[in-house]
Amino acid sequence: MVRKKYQKKEIVLAAGCILLAIAILTFYIWHQAALVSLGYKTGKLEQDILSFKEDIKILETEKAALLALDKVEKIAREKLNLSEPKEGQIIYEDFRLPDDK
Repeated sequence: MVRKKYQKKEIVLAAGCILLAIAILTFYIWHQAALVSLGYKTGKLEQDILSFKEDIKILETEKAALLALDKVEKIAREKLNLSEPKEGQIIYEDFRLPDDK
């Protein structure tokens, strides 16, 4: 049985092909891992958006409740000790523009 001797050129070519295949596989695996990572980040950001939308709805409801006229009047009377103006305290101004004669 005679063993074939490989030339240096063939060995370098085979090693180069193997290294190229390993580099391509490494890049492919890295790329897939990066896509999975981005998918997780996207999912978390979408969850955050939904959470913020719910918070906005809650805050808008609280805002509407606090700006209700009866609530504002109650706070003005109880906490700020305000009362209805008396007859002499109201001053009416005439706000006509110069062109309106």
